[in-house]
Amino acid sequence: MARIPVFTVAILLFFIASFQASSATSKPTGLSMKLIRRDLLFPGNLTTFQRIRRLVQLSVRAQNFNSFPSLNQSEDNVLVRLPIGRVPESYAYVVEFKIGSQLHPVKLLMDTGSSLIWTQCEPCIQCYPQKVPIYDSRTSTSYSKLPCTHELCQGENNRFRCYNNECVYNIQYGATSRRNSPRTKGVASFEAFQFPVDTVHTTVINDMIFGCSNDNPNIDFANGQVSGILGLSRGPDGLASQLAKRGIIENRFSYCLVPFHDVLRQPTILRFGDDIPIPVGNLQYTDFILYPGRNHYYVELLDISVGFQKMGFESIPGMFELRQDGSGGSLIDSGTVVSTIDENTVGRNAYKEVMAAFQAYYDKKKFRRKGGQVEEKFELCYYNKAGFRDFVTMTLHFEGGDYFIDGKYMHYFADEEEEGEGYFCVALFKSSKTILGAWQQQNVRIIYDMNGGGFQWITETCANDHFP
Repeated sequence: MARIPVFTVAILLFFIASFQASSATSKPTGLSMKLIRRDLLFPGNLTTFQRIRRLVQLSVRAQNFNSFPSLNQSEDNVLVRLPIGRVPESYAYVVEFKIGSQLHPVKLLMDTGSSLIWTQCEPCIQCYPQKVPIYDSRTSTSYSKLPCTHELCQGENNRFRCYNNECVYNIQYGATSRRNSPRTKGVASFEAFQFPVDTVHTTVINDMIFGCSNDNPNIDFANGQVSGILGLSRGPDGLASQLAKRGIIENRFSYCLVPFHDVLRQPTILRFGDDIPIPVGNLQYTDFILYPGRNHYYVELLDISVGFQKMGFESIPGMFELRQDGSGGSLIDSGTVVSTIDENTVGRNAYKEVMAAFQAYYDKKKFRRKGGQVEEKFELCYYNKAGFRDFVTMTLHFEGGDYFIDGKYMHYFADEEEEGEGYFCVALFKSSKTILGAWQQQNVRIIYDMNGGGFQWITETCANDHFP
Protein backbone atom coordinates (compact mmCIF):
# COMPACT_ATOMS: atom_id res chain seq x y z
CA MET A 1 0.00 0.00 0.00
CA ALA A 2 1.31 3.46 -0.93
CA ARG A 3 2.40 5.61 1.95
CA ILE A 4 0.89 9.10 2.43
CA PRO A 5 3.55 11.73 3.07
CA VAL A 6 3.65 13.05 6.62
CA PHE A 7 3.23 16.62 5.32
CA THR A 8 -0.02 15.67 3.53
CA VAL A 9 -1.39 14.00 6.67
CA ALA A 10 -0.60 17.12 8.69
CA ILE A 11 -2.44 19.31 6.20
CA LEU A 12 -5.50 16.99 6.28
CA LEU A 13 -5.54 16.94 10.08
CA PHE A 14 -5.30 20.74 10.17
CA PHE A 15 -8.35 21.18 7.90
CA ILE A 16 -10.35 18.56 9.82
CA ALA A 17 -9.58 20.25 13.14
CA SER A 18 -10.40 23.67 11.70
CA PHE A 19 -13.75 22.41 10.38
CA GLN A 20 -14.62 20.80 13.75
CA ALA A 21 -13.72 23.97 15.66
CA SER A 22 -15.73 26.10 13.27
CA SER A 23 -18.76 23.78 13.59
CA ALA A 24 -18.57 23.76 17.37
CA THR A 25 -18.42 27.53 17.74
CA SER A 26 -20.68 28.62 14.87
CA LYS A 27 -23.96 30.31 15.70
CA PRO A 28 -27.17 30.42 13.70
CA THR A 29 -27.12 33.46 11.44
CA GLY A 30 -30.68 33.22 10.19
CA LEU A 31 -34.16 32.25 11.30
CA SER A 32 -37.43 31.60 9.47
CA MET A 33 -41.01 31.14 10.66
CA LYS A 34 -44.30 30.52 8.91
CA LEU A 35 -46.84 33.31 9.02
CA ILE A 36 -50.48 32.25 9.26
CA ARG A 37 -52.92 34.79 7.89
CA ARG A 38 -55.38 35.41 10.66
CA ASP A 39 -58.56 34.86 8.67
CA LEU A 40 -57.51 31.21 8.21
CA LEU A 41 -58.06 30.74 11.95
CA PHE A 42 -61.70 31.81 11.74
CA PRO A 43 -64.07 28.95 12.60
CA GLY A 44 -66.62 27.60 10.17
CA ASN A 45 -66.61 26.53 6.54
CA LEU A 46 -66.01 29.98 5.05
CA THR A 47 -65.21 30.78 1.45
CA THR A 48 -62.02 32.67 0.59
CA PHE A 49 -64.06 35.81 -0.01
CA GLN A 50 -65.85 35.49 3.35
CA ARG A 51 -62.53 35.09 5.17
CA ILE A 52 -60.98 38.11 3.46
CA ARG A 53 -64.07 40.21 4.13
CA ARG A 54 -63.94 39.34 7.82
CA LEU A 55 -60.26 40.27 7.97
CA VAL A 56 -60.98 43.65 6.35
CA GLN A 57 -63.87 44.22 8.76
CA LEU A 58 -61.48 43.69 11.67
CA SER A 59 -59.28 46.36 10.11
CA VAL A 60 -62.26 48.72 9.94
CA ARG A 61 -62.79 48.38 13.69
CA ALA A 62 -59.28 49.69 14.25
CA GLN A 63 -60.17 52.99 12.60
CA ASN A 64 -62.05 53.91 15.77
CA PHE A 65 -58.70 54.14 17.58
CA ASN A 66 -56.97 56.59 15.25
CA SER A 67 -55.67 59.16 17.72
CA PHE A 68 -52.01 59.59 18.46
CA PRO A 69 -51.10 61.02 21.87
CA SER A 70 -47.64 61.19 23.37
CA LEU A 71 -45.76 57.94 23.88
CA ASN A 72 -45.25 58.13 27.63
CA GLN A 73 -47.70 58.60 30.43
CA SER A 74 -47.83 57.19 33.92
CA GLU A 75 -50.76 55.78 35.81
CA ASP A 76 -50.57 54.32 39.32
CA ASN A 77 -46.76 54.47 39.09
CA VAL A 78 -46.81 52.01 36.20
CA LEU A 79 -45.28 52.89 32.86
CA VAL A 80 -47.83 53.24 30.05
CA ARG A 81 -46.54 53.11 26.48
CA LEU A 82 -48.94 53.79 23.66
CA PRO A 83 -48.17 52.01 20.38
CA ILE A 84 -49.63 53.39 17.20
CA GLY A 85 -53.37 54.07 17.33
CA ARG A 86 -54.66 50.60 16.44
CA VAL A 87 -56.29 47.76 18.29
CA PRO A 88 -54.53 44.37 18.24
CA GLU A 89 -57.75 42.70 17.06
CA SER A 90 -57.03 44.12 13.59
CA TYR A 91 -53.59 42.57 13.05
CA ALA A 92 -53.35 40.32 10.01
CA TYR A 93 -50.67 37.64 10.60
CA VAL A 94 -49.98 35.05 13.29
CA VAL A 95 -46.69 33.27 14.08
CA GLU A 96 -46.51 30.07 16.13
CA PHE A 97 -43.61 28.74 18.24
CA LYS A 98 -43.01 27.25 21.71
CA ILE A 99 -41.77 28.71 24.97
CA GLY A 100 -40.55 27.41 28.33
CA SER A 101 -39.20 24.10 29.58
CA GLN A 102 -42.62 22.54 28.94
CA LEU A 103 -42.53 23.70 25.28
CA HIS A 104 -45.82 25.53 25.60
CA PRO A 105 -47.23 26.54 22.18
CA VAL A 106 -48.07 30.21 21.63
CA LYS A 107 -49.74 31.94 18.68
CA LEU A 108 -48.75 35.58 18.49
CA LEU A 109 -49.94 38.32 16.16
CA MET A 110 -47.06 39.84 14.19
CA ASP A 111 -46.85 43.59 14.78
CA THR A 112 -44.21 45.86 13.27
CA GLY A 113 -45.78 48.78 15.16
CA SER A 114 -44.85 47.65 18.69
CA SER A 115 -41.81 45.99 20.23
CA LEU A 116 -42.84 43.92 23.27
CA ILE A 117 -43.33 40.17 22.80
CA TRP A 118 -46.10 39.09 25.16
CA THR A 119 -48.42 36.19 25.84
CA GLN A 120 -51.20 35.63 28.37
CA CYS A 121 -49.98 34.18 31.66
CA GLU A 122 -51.50 32.30 34.55
CA PRO A 123 -52.51 33.11 37.21
CA CYS A 124 -54.84 35.56 35.47
CA ILE A 125 -56.29 38.71 36.94
CA GLN A 126 -58.26 39.34 33.76
CA CYS A 127 -57.61 37.22 30.66
CA TYR A 128 -59.58 37.05 27.45
CA PRO A 129 -60.92 33.66 26.29
CA GLN A 130 -58.22 31.43 24.81
CA LYS A 131 -58.83 27.99 23.30
CA VAL A 132 -55.32 26.64 23.83
CA PRO A 133 -54.12 26.44 27.47
CA ILE A 134 -52.74 29.71 28.83
CA TYR A 135 -49.00 29.68 29.56
CA ASP A 136 -48.18 29.25 33.25
CA SER A 137 -44.70 30.47 34.23
CA ARG A 138 -44.86 28.46 37.49
CA THR A 139 -44.48 25.22 35.52
CA SER A 140 -41.39 26.32 33.56
CA THR A 141 -37.90 25.83 34.99
CA SER A 142 -36.43 28.16 32.33
CA TYR A 143 -38.56 31.13 33.42
CA SER A 144 -37.32 34.05 35.49
CA LYS A 145 -38.37 37.64 36.10
CA LEU A 146 -36.47 40.59 34.74
CA PRO A 147 -34.70 42.22 37.72
CA CYS A 148 -35.38 45.86 38.53
CA THR A 149 -31.67 46.50 37.98
CA HIS A 150 -31.94 45.56 34.29
CA GLU A 151 -31.20 48.35 31.80
CA LEU A 152 -34.73 48.10 30.36
CA CYS A 153 -36.23 48.66 33.80
CA GLN A 154 -34.35 51.80 34.81
CA GLY A 155 -32.79 54.89 33.31
CA GLU A 156 -33.91 57.26 30.58
CA ASN A 157 -34.44 54.56 27.94
CA ASN A 158 -36.35 52.14 30.11
CA ARG A 159 -39.15 50.12 28.53
CA PHE A 160 -40.54 48.93 31.87
CA ARG A 161 -40.73 50.23 35.43
CA CYS A 162 -39.94 48.77 38.80
CA TYR A 163 -43.11 48.62 40.90
CA ASN A 164 -43.47 46.65 44.14
CA ASN A 165 -40.05 45.15 43.43
CA GLU A 166 -41.15 43.77 40.03
CA CYS A 167 -40.27 45.02 36.54
CA VAL A 168 -43.70 45.65 35.06
CA TYR A 169 -45.42 47.17 32.01
CA ASN A 170 -48.83 48.59 31.19
CA ILE A 171 -49.41 48.98 27.45
CA GLN A 172 -52.44 50.77 26.06
CA TYR A 173 -53.49 50.23 22.44
CA GLY A 174 -55.27 53.15 20.82
CA ALA A 175 -56.48 56.13 22.77
CA THR A 176 -60.26 56.44 22.75
CA SER A 177 -60.39 56.58 26.52
CA ARG A 178 -58.47 55.08 29.39
CA ARG A 179 -61.52 53.17 30.57
CA ASN A 180 -62.32 51.43 27.28
CA SER A 181 -58.98 51.14 25.50
CA PRO A 182 -57.49 47.65 25.03
CA ARG A 183 -54.42 47.17 27.19
CA THR A 184 -52.11 44.51 28.52
CA LYS A 185 -50.37 44.51 31.91
CA GLY A 186 -47.84 42.10 33.32
CA VAL A 187 -44.31 41.32 34.42
CA ALA A 188 -41.27 41.66 32.16
CA SER A 189 -39.54 38.28 32.16
CA PHE A 190 -36.99 35.91 30.64
CA GLU A 191 -37.93 32.64 28.95
CA ALA A 192 -36.57 30.07 26.50
CA PHE A 193 -38.03 30.28 22.97
CA GLN A 194 -38.01 27.29 20.64
CA PHE A 195 -38.11 28.21 16.95
CA PRO A 196 -38.33 25.86 13.96
CA VAL A 197 -35.18 25.74 11.82
CA ASP A 198 -36.81 23.69 9.07
CA THR A 199 -39.65 21.18 8.84
CA VAL A 200 -37.76 18.76 11.14
CA HIS A 201 -35.28 20.65 13.35
CA THR A 202 -35.68 23.38 15.96
CA THR A 203 -33.40 25.76 17.85
CA VAL A 204 -33.78 26.97 21.44
CA ILE A 205 -32.75 30.49 22.46
CA ASN A 206 -32.63 31.03 26.20
CA ASP A 207 -33.35 34.17 28.21
CA MET A 208 -35.47 35.98 25.65
CA ILE A 209 -37.19 39.04 27.12
CA PHE A 210 -40.97 38.85 26.93
CA GLY A 211 -44.08 40.02 28.72
CA CYS A 212 -45.96 37.66 31.02
CA SER A 213 -49.40 39.32 30.71
CA ASN A 214 -51.93 38.41 33.36
CA ASP A 215 -54.26 41.42 33.08
CA ASN A 216 -55.67 42.16 29.62
CA PRO A 217 -58.82 44.31 29.82
CA ASN A 218 -60.79 45.11 26.66
CA ILE A 219 -58.73 42.77 24.46
CA ASP A 220 -60.75 40.21 22.53
CA PHE A 221 -59.27 38.19 19.68
CA ALA A 222 -62.72 36.77 18.89
CA ASN A 223 -61.85 33.20 17.90
CA GLY A 224 -59.65 32.49 20.93
CA GLN A 225 -56.74 31.25 18.80
CA VAL A 226 -54.34 34.08 19.65
CA SER A 227 -52.38 34.25 22.90
CA GLY A 228 -50.49 37.53 22.47
CA ILE A 229 -48.35 39.73 20.22
CA LEU A 230 -44.93 39.38 18.59
CA GLY A 231 -43.37 42.84 18.62
CA LEU A 232 -41.09 43.62 15.66
CA SER A 233 -40.58 47.36 15.89
CA ARG A 234 -37.20 49.02 16.49
CA GLY A 235 -37.45 48.86 20.31
CA PRO A 236 -34.76 46.93 22.24
CA ASP A 237 -37.34 44.40 23.44
CA GLY A 238 -38.46 43.57 19.86
CA LEU A 239 -37.59 40.12 18.50
CA ALA A 240 -35.13 41.23 15.80
CA SER A 241 -33.44 43.69 18.16
CA GLN A 242 -32.93 41.04 20.83
CA LEU A 243 -31.54 38.46 18.41
CA ALA A 244 -29.18 41.02 16.87
CA LYS A 245 -27.89 42.27 20.22
CA ARG A 246 -26.92 38.72 21.16
CA GLY A 247 -25.10 38.22 17.85
CA ILE A 248 -27.49 35.53 16.62
CA ILE A 249 -28.54 37.42 13.48
CA GLU A 250 -27.97 40.72 11.77
CA ASN A 251 -30.62 43.25 12.71
CA ARG A 252 -32.91 42.84 9.75
CA PHE A 253 -36.01 40.87 8.86
CA SER A 254 -38.15 40.30 5.82
CA TYR A 255 -41.34 38.80 4.46
CA CYS A 256 -43.08 38.45 1.11
CA LEU A 257 -46.86 38.44 1.56
CA VAL A 258 -48.53 35.80 -0.57
CA PRO A 259 -51.64 37.31 -2.26
CA PHE A 260 -54.64 36.94 0.01
CA HIS A 261 -56.51 34.76 -2.46
CA ASP A 262 -53.56 32.35 -2.79
CA VAL A 263 -52.58 31.93 0.87
CA LEU A 264 -54.30 28.56 1.31
CA ARG A 265 -51.84 27.07 -1.15
CA GLN A 266 -48.64 28.61 0.23
CA PRO A 267 -47.88 30.31 3.58
CA THR A 268 -45.91 33.51 3.96
CA ILE A 269 -42.44 33.17 5.52
CA LEU A 270 -41.03 35.61 8.08
CA ARG A 271 -37.24 35.62 7.70
CA PHE A 272 -34.41 37.04 9.81
CA GLY A 273 -30.73 37.70 9.13
CA ASP A 274 -29.03 35.46 6.59
CA ASP A 275 -32.27 33.58 5.87
CA ILE A 276 -33.38 36.58 3.82
CA PRO A 277 -32.86 35.72 0.13
CA ILE A 278 -30.75 37.97 -2.06
CA PRO A 279 -33.27 39.76 -4.32
CA VAL A 280 -32.88 39.44 -8.07
CA GLY A 281 -33.51 42.70 -9.86
CA ASN A 282 -33.78 46.38 -8.97
CA LEU A 283 -34.03 46.48 -5.18
CA GLN A 284 -35.30 49.91 -4.10
CA TYR A 285 -34.89 51.51 -0.71
CA THR A 286 -35.49 54.55 1.42
CA ASP A 287 -33.94 55.43 4.77
CA PHE A 288 -35.86 55.14 8.01
CA ILE A 289 -36.59 58.38 9.86
CA LEU A 290 -35.73 58.21 13.54
CA TYR A 291 -38.04 60.23 15.77
CA PRO A 292 -37.08 60.43 19.46
CA GLY A 293 -39.12 58.03 21.59
CA ARG A 294 -40.77 56.36 18.59
CA ASN A 295 -39.78 52.92 17.34
CA HIS A 296 -42.10 52.62 14.34
CA TYR A 297 -40.75 52.35 10.81
CA TYR A 298 -41.19 55.92 9.59
CA VAL A 299 -40.06 56.89 6.09
CA GLU A 300 -40.05 60.11 4.08
CA LEU A 301 -42.98 60.29 1.66
CA LEU A 302 -42.67 63.04 -0.95
CA ASP A 303 -45.62 62.55 -3.28
CA ILE A 304 -48.32 60.13 -4.50
CA SER A 305 -49.39 59.19 -8.04
CA VAL A 306 -52.72 57.70 -9.09
CA GLY A 307 -52.08 56.04 -12.42
CA PHE A 308 -49.94 58.49 -14.39
CA GLN A 309 -51.26 61.50 -12.46
CA LYS A 310 -48.81 62.83 -9.89
CA MET A 311 -50.63 64.74 -7.17
CA GLY A 312 -47.92 67.38 -6.70
CA PHE A 313 -47.75 67.10 -2.92
CA GLU A 314 -43.97 67.54 -3.01
CA SER A 315 -44.53 71.25 -3.65
CA ILE A 316 -45.46 71.56 0.04
CA PRO A 317 -42.33 70.79 2.11
CA GLY A 318 -42.93 68.50 5.06
CA MET A 319 -46.53 67.74 4.11
CA PHE A 320 -46.26 64.14 5.36
CA GLU A 321 -43.96 64.78 8.32
CA LEU A 322 -44.79 63.82 11.90
CA ARG A 323 -46.62 66.66 13.63
CA GLN A 324 -46.07 67.92 17.14
CA ASP A 325 -49.26 66.30 18.47
CA GLY A 326 -48.09 62.86 17.29
CA SER A 327 -50.30 62.74 14.20
CA GLY A 328 -48.94 62.74 10.67
CA GLY A 329 -45.89 60.93 9.41
CA SER A 330 -45.59 58.07 6.93
CA LEU A 331 -44.73 54.55 8.00
CA ILE A 332 -44.66 50.89 7.06
CA ASP A 333 -46.84 48.63 9.21
CA SER A 334 -47.81 45.01 8.59
CA GLY A 335 -50.31 45.18 11.46
CA THR A 336 -52.47 47.57 9.45
CA VAL A 337 -54.41 45.48 6.92
CA VAL A 338 -55.52 48.22 4.50
CA SER A 339 -53.34 51.26 3.82
CA THR A 340 -54.38 54.69 5.06
CA ILE A 341 -53.73 58.23 3.86
CA ASP A 342 -53.54 61.25 6.13
CA GLU A 343 -56.59 63.54 5.81
CA ASN A 344 -55.07 66.23 8.03
CA THR A 345 -51.96 67.06 6.00
CA VAL A 346 -50.80 70.65 6.12
CA GLY A 347 -51.95 72.84 3.22
CA ARG A 348 -53.92 70.17 1.32
CA ASN A 349 -56.07 67.17 2.21
CA ALA A 350 -54.00 64.29 0.80
CA TYR A 351 -56.67 61.63 1.32
CA LYS A 352 -59.42 63.69 -0.31
CA GLU A 353 -57.32 64.54 -3.36
CA VAL A 354 -56.11 60.96 -3.88
CA MET A 355 -59.66 59.62 -3.70
CA ALA A 356 -60.83 62.32 -6.12
CA ALA A 357 -58.20 61.13 -8.62
CA PHE A 358 -59.46 57.53 -8.32
CA GLN A 359 -63.03 58.71 -8.79
CA ALA A 360 -62.15 60.77 -11.85
CA TYR A 361 -60.50 57.73 -13.44
CA TYR A 362 -63.52 55.43 -13.03
CA ASP A 363 -66.11 58.11 -13.76
CA LYS A 364 -64.34 58.78 -17.07
CA LYS A 365 -64.66 55.09 -17.92
CA LYS A 366 -68.43 55.27 -17.18
CA PHE A 367 -68.44 52.91 -14.20
CA ARG A 368 -71.65 52.83 -12.19
CA ARG A 369 -71.07 54.00 -8.63
CA LYS A 370 -72.29 51.69 -5.87
CA GLY A 371 -74.49 53.78 -3.63
CA GLY A 372 -74.72 53.52 0.15
CA GLN A 373 -72.07 52.21 2.50
CA VAL A 374 -70.64 48.75 1.89
CA GLU A 375 -70.01 46.38 4.78
CA GLU A 376 -66.28 46.89 4.48
CA LYS A 377 -66.73 50.68 4.98
CA PHE A 378 -64.76 51.65 1.87
CA GLU A 379 -65.65 55.11 0.61
CA LEU A 380 -65.41 54.63 -3.16
CA CYS A 381 -66.96 51.54 -4.80
CA TYR A 382 -68.20 50.65 -8.30
CA TYR A 383 -70.10 47.80 -9.90
CA ASN A 384 -67.98 45.48 -12.04
CA LYS A 385 -67.84 45.54 -15.83
CA ALA A 386 -67.38 42.17 -17.50
CA GLY A 387 -63.83 41.65 -18.75
CA PHE A 388 -62.43 44.90 -17.36
CA ARG A 389 -58.87 44.53 -16.04
CA ASP A 390 -57.36 48.00 -16.33
CA PHE A 391 -57.65 48.91 -12.66
CA VAL A 392 -55.72 52.04 -11.84
CA THR A 393 -52.40 51.82 -9.98
CA MET A 394 -50.93 53.95 -7.20
CA THR A 395 -47.30 54.91 -6.53
CA LEU A 396 -45.84 56.17 -3.27
CA HIS A 397 -42.87 58.38 -4.07
CA PHE A 398 -40.46 57.95 -1.17
CA GLU A 399 -37.13 59.73 -0.82
CA GLY A 400 -34.82 57.48 -2.84
CA GLY A 401 -37.36 55.14 -4.46
CA ASP A 402 -40.88 54.68 -5.87
CA TYR A 403 -43.20 52.08 -4.36
CA PHE A 404 -45.48 50.92 -7.18
CA ILE A 405 -48.80 49.24 -6.28
CA ASP A 406 -50.43 47.16 -9.01
CA GLY A 407 -54.10 47.88 -9.67
CA LYS A 408 -55.24 44.46 -8.43
CA TYR A 409 -53.68 45.21 -5.02
CA MET A 410 -55.10 48.74 -4.87
CA HIS A 411 -58.66 47.45 -4.84
CA TYR A 412 -60.95 45.18 -2.86
CA PHE A 413 -63.08 42.86 -5.00
CA ALA A 414 -66.45 41.59 -3.75
CA ASP A 415 -67.41 38.13 -5.00
CA GLU A 416 -70.30 38.12 -7.48
CA GLU A 417 -71.61 34.77 -6.21
CA GLU A 418 -71.79 36.17 -2.68
CA GLU A 419 -73.18 39.59 -3.61
CA GLY A 420 -75.41 38.88 -6.63
CA GLU A 421 -73.79 41.74 -8.55
CA GLY A 422 -70.06 42.03 -8.00
CA TYR A 423 -68.37 45.28 -7.11
CA PHE A 424 -64.92 46.63 -6.33
CA CYS A 425 -63.67 49.36 -4.00
CA VAL A 426 -60.56 51.50 -3.76
CA ALA A 427 -58.73 49.86 -0.83
CA LEU A 428 -57.83 52.93 1.21
CA PHE A 429 -59.01 54.37 4.51
CA LYS A 430 -58.60 57.89 5.80
CA SER A 431 -56.57 58.43 8.95
CA SER A 432 -54.36 60.94 10.72
CA LYS A 433 -51.28 59.08 9.42
CA THR A 434 -50.20 57.66 6.07
CA ILE A 435 -49.56 53.94 6.51
CA LEU A 436 -48.46 51.35 3.95
CA GLY A 437 -50.43 48.33 5.13
CA ALA A 438 -50.43 44.61 4.34
CA TRP A 439 -53.01 44.78 1.52
CA GLN A 440 -50.70 46.93 -0.59
CA GLN A 441 -47.66 44.77 0.29
CA GLN A 442 -48.88 41.66 -1.56
CA ASN A 443 -46.32 40.06 -3.89
CA VAL A 444 -43.55 42.42 -2.74
CA ARG A 445 -40.36 41.37 -0.95
CA ILE A 446 -40.23 43.70 2.06
CA ILE A 447 -36.97 44.07 4.01
CA TYR A 448 -36.53 46.05 7.22
CA ASP A 449 -32.77 46.62 7.56
CA MET A 450 -31.71 48.31 10.79
CA ASN A 451 -28.02 48.05 9.82
CA GLY A 452 -28.29 51.15 7.67
CA GLY A 453 -30.14 49.66 4.71
CA GLY A 454 -33.49 51.17 5.67
CA PHE A 455 -36.76 50.03 4.11
CA GLN A 456 -36.16 47.93 0.99
CA TRP A 457 -38.58 46.44 -1.52
CA ILE A 458 -38.81 44.62 -4.84
CA THR A 459 -41.68 42.94 -6.70
CA GLU A 460 -41.60 39.16 -6.26
CA THR A 461 -43.83 36.11 -6.74
CA CYS A 462 -44.24 35.38 -3.05
CA ALA A 463 -45.75 31.92 -3.55
CA ASN A 464 -42.24 30.79 -4.60
CA ASP A 465 -40.82 31.64 -1.16
CA HIS A 466 -40.72 28.25 0.59
CA PHE A 467 -40.01 27.32 4.19
CA PRO A 468 -36.53 25.77 4.64
